Amino acid sequence: MHTLSERWFSPALDQDMSLNIYGHGGQPILILPAQEGNHREYEGFGMVDAVIPFIEMGRIQLYCVDSVDAQSWCNNAIPVRDRARRHVQYERYLIDEVVPMMGGRPWVSGCSMGGYQSANFYFRHPDVASGLIALSGVYDLTLFIGDAMDEDVFLQVPLAYLPGLNDDWYLSRYRQGRIVICVGQGAWEEPMLTHTRQMRHILEAKGIPAWVDIWGHDVNHDWPWWRVMMPFFVEKLLASSG
Repeated sequence: MHTLSERWFSPALDQDMSLNIYGHGGQPILILPAQEGNHREYEGFGMVDAVIPFIEMGRIQLYCVDSVDAQSWCNNAIPVRDRARRHVQYERYLIDEVVPMMGGRPWVSGCSMGGYQSANFYFRHPDVASGLIALSGVYDLTLFIGDAMDEDVFLQVPLAYLPGLNDDWYLSRYRQGRIVICVGQGAWEEPMLTHTRQMRHILEAKGIPAWVDIWGHDVNHDWPWWRVMMPFFVEKLLASSG
C-alpha cells in the first residue's frame, strides 16, 4: 500500500499541521478525526486496514488530517465565539490547503466527533465535498459548549441551520451528493442516536436523498463497530457510483 506523510506550516491556522495519505488513486476521502485526534488515529485504530482492499485496488485514497478540537470546541478556557472562530479557520485550512491536493471533490468521513465534523463540513460546503459517510456523530454542540448559541455557533450546528435552509444552491447540491449517516443503538450511542433520527427527519422533509441507517442494540459507540461500518458503506457507495 502506498503511504505518504506530509507536514507543513498552515497559513490558515498559523501552525504546523500533519497529514497521512493512504493509496495511489481512486475516490479521495477526507478523514476527520474523532475528538482531539490526529492524522495517525485512523491507522492506529485499524480503520485503514478495514478498507485496505479498496485502497490496494485503487478504488479509494484516504487523506487523514489532524484536528484542532483542543483549540476550538473542546477549549473551555476561551469564549464560545473564539472557539467558533478557530473552527472556521480549520475549515479554511481544509478547503484551501488539503482539498486542492486531492485531485477531485472528496467524500468526507469521520466517527463520533469526526462524524459531526464531516457532516458539518459537507452541509456547509457541498460544492467542495461530493459525499458524506458520518458514523455515530453528534449534530449539535451541546456536549461541548452547553446551550450557548449565537450566530457564529448557529452556523456550525447542522441540527440548527438545516431545518430553516431553503436556498436551492445548497439543496440542489445535497440532492446530487451521496449521503450516509449511521449510528448504533448500543452502549454510549446517546445522544448520537437521537441526533441521527433528527437528521433523518430533516433530510426527509426537504426531499434530500440520504441513507440514514440505524444499526442494532449490540452496536456500540466504539472503533470495532466503525471498522465494520466503514468498509460496508464504502463498498455500497462505490457500487452506486459506477
